[in-house]
Amino acid sequence: MPAPTWDPAQYLRHAGHRARPFADLLARVPGLPTDPPRIADLGCGPGNVTTLLADRWPAANITGYDNSPEMLADAAAHAGPTPGGGRLDFAPADATTWAPPARTYDLILSNATLQWVEGHLDAFPAWLDALTPGGTFAFQVPHNIHAPLHALMRELGTGIRWKDRLGDVLRHVDSVHAPEVYLDRLARLGCDTDVWETTYLHVLHGEDPVLDWVKGTGLRPVLTALADDPEARDAFVAEYRDLLRQAYPTAGYGTVLPFRRLFAVARKEA
Repeated sequence: MPAPTWDPAQYLRHAGHRARPFADLLARVPGLPTDPPRIADLGCGPGNVTTLLADRWPAANITGYDNSPEMLADAAAHAGPTPGGGRLDFAPADATTWAPPARTYDLILSNATLQWVEGHLDAFPAWLDALTPGGTFAFQVPHNIHAPLHALMRELGTGIRWKDRLGDVLRHVDSVHAPEVYLDRLARLGCDTDVWETTYLHVLHGEDPVLDWVKGTGLRPVLTALADDPEARDAFVAEYRDLLRQAYPTAGYGTVLPFRRLFAVARKEA
């Protein structure tokens, strides 16, 4: 699947809702073994939630990694010394090939990124090796690939009209594994592991808010693949919009988007 082109402004239109899972993940991360700690945020996006790491560990040296030049350009605004005496930096890296540098980390964290990384389970041993004893690997991923949000996109994209152009660009149904798969893999690697799921009921507002949401994330591969054909892009989006309107009806208080996410916190043996 080709790497999508990201739009930080579109992504941040729902920044409050998107930040909640990061905060919930962070709340379950235990104390870190080194003071000041070294932290890697893998798939940091525009960096707005990476700053929350500096709130939790004010003296930490934090590096956010992302493979999107557009996202890193936005993240750069958050770079520099932190009020607590630490430092926040950002660097280009692709999670599909990222190898931790020689120095170890106290925390490797990934927020809504691993669903884009085929074979990410195979990366866990090397990432855990890069942790200081007693350090933590923590991540969250969307676990809603069968929800209408994605199912309708796949149905449309693999239909007769679009399959030649879009059949290979959409996320596969196995891009995220069952919770027990992650628990088993991390526990067998010697970690004290906590895995759980949460379904958020996001109440969205505005015209076609679910379409607006997915334009910042899951629809990016389609928008990238059709970027050189605006007429086709607009036609696909219009068809998809009409399907989403039926699947996610609007009430007087807004449009409800149920969104299930999977979390894992794995602490390496001290």
